[in-house]
Amino acid sequence: MQYFAQYGLFLAKCITFSVLILLTIGGLVTILRSTKQKSPAGQLQIRDVNERLRELADSLNAELLDAAELKRHQADRKKSQKQARKRAKQPAATVRPRLFVLDFCGDLQASAVASLREEISALLQIARDSDEVLLRLESAGGLVHSYGLAASQLVRLRQRRLKLTVAVDKVAASGGYMMACVADRVLAAPFAIVGSIGVVAQIPNFNRLLRKHDVDIELHTAGEHKRTLTMLGENTEAGRAKFREEMEQTHALFKAFVAENRPVLDLTRVATGEHWFGTQALALKLVDGISTSDDYLLSRIRDADVYELRFRRRKALSERIGDSLGHWATGLRRAGRNALINEF
Repeated sequence: MQYFAQYGLFLAKCITFSVLILLTIGGLVTILRSTKQKSPAGQLQIRDVNERLRELADSLNAELLDAAELKRHQADRKKSQKQARKRAKQPAATVRPRLFVLDFCGDLQASAVASLREEISALLQIARDSDEVLLRLESAGGLVHSYGLAASQLVRLRQRRLKLTVAVDKVAASGGYMMACVADRVLAAPFAIVGSIGVVAQIPNFNRLLRKHDVDIELHTAGEHKRTLTMLGENTEAGRAKFREEMEQTHALFKAFVAENRPVLDLTRVATGEHWFGTQALALKLVDGISTSDDYLLSRIRDADVYELRFRRRKALSERIGDSLGHWATGLRRAGRNALINEF
């Protein structure tokens, strides 16, 4: 019996290994096939927000209303849908406005700008004068040039004279506020963090540690200010002064950009690098209203057709293979745990 038990366990392991190989091959084939079929850049996904919110409300009504009330509600819904179809056939001048919802969740490099630029490029080709864009923004800032590009993408909407609203549910600070200030209207949740119009930089220096161990660092430059502060070489007072000068220049450009896009601000009061909560930011005119993005959407679905836009970047083949192998490895570990439980 012990022999048959060991043989059965060996056979199960062989089958598991064979299945894993087949899944790997099948996954690679699927990835290669989808790579050929999909757009080389990615895909724009569109979701009807009006319909999604109606479905949520219908689910509650189905549970809470009695039969007569539910019947009346369904009759009203059919009437509303009929009116919507009728409006869709009317001339463009009488068509309901559209609200396009974009999301920007910023990291240090503002990497979400890769999707944002695609979404805005798509919008600019089909937008009508009555349309509006809502950007749900969340970012604590990051690299100057990265967030400068992200803000420039929003400027494209303003140049096209499309109404832009930015909603800050959690944080829009530093580079995040650089983006927010471009909007016609900025909304913030009561405890959202807003502001921080300032510049910060820090760099470690290991020169004394290296000298202690008799390690020399040579740095050769052409140009007096090609390098100011370094991590390994010996920093000078002249280098520090130049570095601080460059930071002040960056701060001046930041303030000029904010002043141009939001002239109501008292920059001497708010451009100190501090941040404020939503209600405080309203008093300082950093924002125009206190509201969550959810409340704003609920208020707009009554008179506008609301659509969420998401540009999904197509991952490189190596990324897709890595993700697939990661999922399979996770599944294999779970299967191994189950096998151990069953075995003992």
